[in-house]
Amino acid sequence: MDTTAPTMVEASFGPGQLVLHRRFGYRGVVFDVDPVFSLDDAWYDQNAVSRPPRDRPWYHVLVDGSESTTYVAERNLEPDPSGQPVRHPLLDRFFTGFRDGRHVPGAPRA
Repeated sequence: MDTTAPTMVEASFGPGQLVLHRRFGYRGVVFDVDPVFSLDDAWYDQNAVSRPPRDRPWYHVLVDGSESTTYVAERNLEPDPSGQPVRHPLLDRFFTGFRDGRHVPGAPRA
């Protein structure tokens, strides 16, 4: 019987951080982080074409200039160096402003 605890993987991005999707090129802002994949197998089979690891962090992202949100594996994201705020209708639900190149997380609002 293995009594060792699983290793926790530290997320590379956090809420408010600007990101770029490596494959699709869109900009966005992280609004939530799952330490591992947390949706169901059917979603993974239909949407995770490149088969990213389930045991690494996954991110909920507001997509700049759209009304879309995405769920993205860590390996598909990189930091967005633009320093420009994201435009999205749900920003005010998750963030209280923009400072020093990132959105400032705040208490979620209904």
